[in-house]
Amino acid sequence: MSTTTLAASPRRKASSVNVGDAERLLSLLGGGALALTGLAGKDGLSRVLLPVLGGMLVYRGVSGHCSLYSSLGVNTAGHTGARTSVAAGSGVKLQEAITIRRPAHELYALWRKFDQLPRFMTHLREVEVLDDRRSRWVAKAPLGMSVSWDAEVINDRPNELIAWRSLPGSTVDTAGSVHFVQAPGGRGTEVHVTLKYDPPGGKVGSWAAWLAGQSPEIQIREDLRRLQRLMEAGEIPTIEGPSGRA
Repeated sequence: MSTTTLAASPRRKASSVNVGDAERLLSLLGGGALALTGLAGKDGLSRVLLPVLGGMLVYRGVSGHCSLYSSLGVNTAGHTGARTSVAAGSGVKLQEAITIRRPAHELYALWRKFDQLPRFMTHLREVEVLDDRRSRWVAKAPLGMSVSWDAEVINDRPNELIAWRSLPGSTVDTAGSVHFVQAPGGRGTEVHVTLKYDPPGGKVGSWAAWLAGQSPEIQIREDLRRLQRLMEAGEIPTIEGPSGRA
């Protein structure tokens, strides 16, 4: 595209802004930190890729424009929180499953106590239960930041299914579910987790987190393994020694 587009009319310039203010600020902060991390690193690949991705995030924050959002038809500029879940075709979707040698009712009972989830979900700092259906979540974000959101349970079938979505005004738009299915041959319970979210840095931010060693896919997989250890052995091993005894 010709550089003459920089002199576009105010109306055209405004129409190209498709990233909300909160995302732009986080893109600036995250992009700058990512670039500095790469420049200070010793690994040759990281020293090239991290500054490039950091620069992309900084540009996203300064310009308020995301090409990926344009191609998907997504616009979060002026977003006031009316959306309560992730729109189709946007965000990041994760799916993981594990078989745990415990009955479904025990797994459901632990998961339904949302304030207990940080015991095995290390990316969560805290979950505060507000009432029977609503809760407030605080999670770790890349580069030492935190994100928070309020969520509500939208489907609850005891011992079978828990589904939730974020409420208006949340930093992260998210929706997810966990299914508890009896494993073949009486081998316990299959736990199927589906999570869809729209991170503050958009999909570019998710890719940057992956390069920084904070892949959400790996986090969820390791969380489920910790849940398996907790339910089968009664403890979650750490490098300091056993913890989380049930």
